[in-house]
Amino acid sequence: MELLLKAAVEDLWIIAPIILCSILTIMVAINKFYYYSKNKRNVVLFIKKLQKELTQNNLDSAQNLSEQLGGIIGGVAEEAVRIFSEQKSGFSRSFDIASSLATRKLEAHLTILGTIGGVCPFLGLFGTVVRILFTFQDLAVQGNQSAAVASGIASALIATALGLGVAIVAVILYNYFQSVVKRFEDDFQLIKLLFLSFVDSNEEVNINQPTNIAL
Repeated sequence: MELLLKAAVEDLWIIAPIILCSILTIMVAINKFYYYSKNKRNVVLFIKKLQKELTQNNLDSAQNLSEQLGGIIGGVAEEAVRIFSEQKSGFSRSFDIASSLATRKLEAHLTILGTIGGVCPFLGLFGTVVRILFTFQDLAVQGNQSAAVASGIASALIATALGLGVAIVAVILYNYFQSVVKRFEDDFQLIKLLFLSFVDSNEEVNINQPTNIAL
């Protein structure tokens, strides 16, 4: 406890940014947990219902089904129905734009966690190096005092420990949230493949349909 108090007083200039990074990590984590849980949907059941409506060519029902689903997946599905009804030939490119915009919303603020995970260890290490330099400077002035050296080095290492601790948590959260985003992207791809299957089937019907030539 004494070492912590000493570090808090003498190394506040470097510990304060690390504490700020920890607060940012907690805020981003709470925000993303809430956002992802709010947008989580049963995509398997939705795909089955949507496929049934598309098979019957009930685009209005498919649109209503997407609206009822809600969330970011429902929004992407609504856009897919609109694109499918307006421009089947360019469906893939238009849908990719819509899904990319949705992915941007899912990835919002994740760069903060990535930056904290990369910067915090160096902040702690920088604080430790500076504190050790000051300790040796005091040692040169006061003479050989082993206890003072040990206390100074121990206090210096607290900054590194704090930096590593915050960075580890930030990196774990960043990787976890990236995996959540990847699952959402997989859901978008399922929706895309479903609509593309109907686009391809319609094209095959048009190709195989006989052409009447007036003689």
